[in-house]
Amino acid sequence: MTSAASNSLSTRLLAGERFALARMISWAENSNSRFPEALEAIWSRVGRATRTGVTGPPGAGKSTLVNELCALIREEERTVGILAVDPSSPLSGGALLGDRIRMEDRTADAGVFIRSMASRGSHGGMARSAVDAMDVMDAFGMHDVLVETVGVGQAEYDVVAAADTVLVVLCPGAGDGVQAMKSGLLELADVIAINKCDLPGADRLTSDMTEAVHLRTAGRDLWAPPVVQCSAGKREGVDDVLAAIKTHREHLKDQLDSHRRRKRIQQVRQVVGERMEEALWEEGDLAEQVEAILRTGTTPYATASNVTQSLLRTASGNQAKGIQA
Repeated sequence: MTSAASNSLSTRLLAGERFALARMISWAENSNSRFPEALEAIWSRVGRATRTGVTGPPGAGKSTLVNELCALIREEERTVGILAVDPSSPLSGGALLGDRIRMEDRTADAGVFIRSMASRGSHGGMARSAVDAMDVMDAFGMHDVLVETVGVGQAEYDVVAAADTVLVVLCPGAGDGVQAMKSGLLELADVIAINKCDLPGADRLTSDMTEAVHLRTAGRDLWAPPVVQCSAGKREGVDDVLAAIKTHREHLKDQLDSHRRRKRIQQVRQVVGERMEEALWEEGDLAEQVEAILRTGTTPYATASNVTQSLLRTASGNQAKGIQA
């Protein structure tokens, strides 16, 4: 029954049915057991879309900029999927939909699909299933996928696993320059946009970020993120931001496959970690074993080392049996 349901949804998605797109993203978001099989059925269509992650401190104008970038991309007759990762409701756990409200004028466009997703406590500012949702939009046939993070102000490393290009959005007058360097956002950036550039302090922030980029990349074989001014609310300079994103894509052209492969390794590592934790702690008897060791007066670190070595020996023994078989 699961197979039939997965195949049906996959077929409908590949046929261009938007309801199937929404449903499959819901499967990913809710960790539905049918999702892995459904993803496998559409996997051959994944990998064609360009993926841009948009992050930065709260209040920098990320949603407005995403909305305007989408409008420019649509002028090129390219379809756009937007994933807006919102803070979670403390009551239902669902997305608060704040970002989606700012993109209301895009919802009537048949060439745009917008999905809000709750962060659900993800420390990296990205819902765990965001990468899966982007894969589904990709397979559906979206030319460009834009994903906007919560903007918690800390290092949102999860966005790196989801995007080819990371756009960091800052604005003057909010201490964003210091925040970006303190939180590690500068290390993530492929493009830096100084939004609300009509406000006082914009030129200073632009200068500071340009200098910070120079200090980080000088004498090293690293991409130097361009620093671009814009005012998304006034629809000024957004074309320059899009041009900078395209320049980074061109830079990645010959290494895009390896670039994405490294990100997939991180995705697999995360999934393996989650499944191992569930198997060992929730389904297995590891907790009882740990409790027994702790009762002997062993420290937590020594206990962890003991358990790790035991698990590795077991895994090595099983691997050897597999090879002999």
